Amino acid sequence: MPAPPPPSPRTARGRIEALREPSSLGAKLVVILMGIGLIGSVALTALLAALIVPSFNQLEDKSVAAHIERTRAALGDFATKVEGAVRDYGDWTASYDYMVHPTPEFEKESFSTLAMVNLNVDGMAYVGKDGRIVIARWRTPPGRSEFVAALGQTDFKRVLGQKNSGHYYLRLGNELVAVGVAEVRRSDGTGDPRGYVLMARRITSKTLSDVLQLPATIDLANRPDTDAIVSARSTLRIAVPIRGADGHAVASAAFSVTRDLSLLGQRMLLLAVAGSTLLLLLVLAMLRRMISMLVLRPLARVESHMQMVRTSGSLGLLPDEPRKDEIGSLRNSFNAMLEQLKDLREQVEVQSFALGKSESAVAVMHNVRNALNPISTILSKGIAQAPPVERSMLDRAIAELAKDDLPAARRAKLLAFVAAAIEAEAKDRADRYGELQIGREAMSHVLEIIGAQQSAAHERPEVAPCDVTEILAKNATIARYSGSVSIAFSFPAQACYVMASRIILSQVIGNLFSNAADAIAATGTDSGSITVTITEADGRAVIAIRDDGEGFAAENTPTLFQRGFSTRRHKSGGLGLHWCANSMAAMHGSLRLESEGVGKGAYALLTLDLAPTIEQTLAA
Repeated sequence: MPAPPPPSPRTARGRIEALREPSSLGAKLVVILMGIGLIGSVALTALLAALIVPSFNQLEDKSVAAHIERTRAALGDFATKVEGAVRDYGDWTASYDYMVHPTPEFEKESFSTLAMVNLNVDGMAYVGKDGRIVIARWRTPPGRSEFVAALGQTDFKRVLGQKNSGHYYLRLGNELVAVGVAEVRRSDGTGDPRGYVLMARRITSKTLSDVLQLPATIDLANRPDTDAIVSARSTLRIAVPIRGADGHAVASAAFSVTRDLSLLGQRMLLLAVAGSTLLLLLVLAMLRRMISMLVLRPLARVESHMQMVRTSGSLGLLPDEPRKDEIGSLRNSFNAMLEQLKDLREQVEVQSFALGKSESAVAVMHNVRNALNPISTILSKGIAQAPPVERSMLDRAIAELAKDDLPAARRAKLLAFVAAAIEAEAKDRADRYGELQIGREAMSHVLEIIGAQQSAAHERPEVAPCDVTEILAKNATIARYSGSVSIAFSFPAQACYVMASRIILSQVIGNLFSNAADAIAATGTDSGSITVTITEADGRAVIAIRDDGEGFAAENTPTLFQRGFSTRRHKSGGLGLHWCANSMAAMHGSLRLESEGVGKGAYALLTLDLAPTIEQTLAA
């Protein structure tokens, strides 16, 4: 049986598209892959966020802490320089003596404006241990009053603690100054301290910016006692407290830094998430393509081949594709199943043909029964028929004739009776002989029927090259005038020789023409057409007989070939499609019926082997 042609690309694409429908395996795989991709992307994003964001936040916190520490160091260094300068005046015998005996000469020489310029300070003062201000000077007169007022409110003992010098910051109006304080002692550090010497140096935003190497301001309005950090999307606003003599902030050093590390972390996170997601999508796309190529397409080919087998009825094998995976195993199992089904079909066809012969034998037995009826009648008549003369009466007549004293008249009567009895017996014998001769002839006919049936039951019909076109023409002529419906026939004029039994093929085609005529008549029209086409391919001929009759539903196709089935309820007998199919199978062919639906006509496909070229020539 030839393998069916491969599916067209459009059909294959349709099968693959069918596998992508919502209820198909392909759609489920796509949904699973999408779900896995989504879950993987979310999990990967969460993992990268858990790793990258905290790391860069820690780096940012360390950077902020470094900025704060550097600001504190800059503020402390600035005030320490002032403290260093004032310590020279504190450990100085001249200052120690001045605290007891203030002299204009000392003030002119060491406490003048020129001295403050040389020391790079803006104010100087001597304060007694009792808080009495011995002298206080400021470069500009407006600042001296505020400087003096602040000195009277400062607890120098708290500022110094256990040391002999110290520093703090002081706010004077809209300015901030760093103040250095030292106890007044002799140059060698001996003597009871007689008071405190102070020096003040102004610090500006520019000075602080130069020290920190970034834009910074002295914020007199914002005075937090702890470091204050205000976060924005791309910057951090940091305020470092500048503490006064009482330990509380008198101002703050404020500056902004960009969140480079945080932004870098966000960019890295976005880049990592985008890259990993793109890679995951690429992997899923490739996986989907591989699943489609390795699984869905082979399954689509198998499904398409199964549809073709179901439609055509031809048990062709799937094309060989050397694969050692599960799909290859499925193909091998499927082909093995088709091989087994093909063998079983051949066995069924042989058995069906044998059954068809048996059905033919039923008709033969009917003929045998008819032939045996005369024998049965003769035997029944012979058994029931009484003898023409009773034997006892004949014996008495013969015994009486043997007597010597029998009167002549009586003897004559007895002789006449015996003669009549012998004549009747002879006539009865002749009649019985004739009836037995008739029974013998009937029995011979029965034996001939049985012998011919036994001989035909053990062999297939003999096939020979025959012109199917000629058979079609003869049966078309008979079918055209056999019914009440006018039928137009159309069939090829060119001869086509096939291997078949001419008589059986003629009976099959005649039966199909008769069924087609009945189908046309069932539509209620007075006319119809039957078209016959012959196609030759791969050493076989396909005779397609199409009619425009009533047709039938596709699901009823298997029922048409059942024994005894008929769509004509008013008819009985005939060869039947079952016998036709069996006969075609016995001639190494096949019969198939198809229809597009009720009211759309039907066509029968007869497939037979083409006769060899030489035999065609001889047959012609």
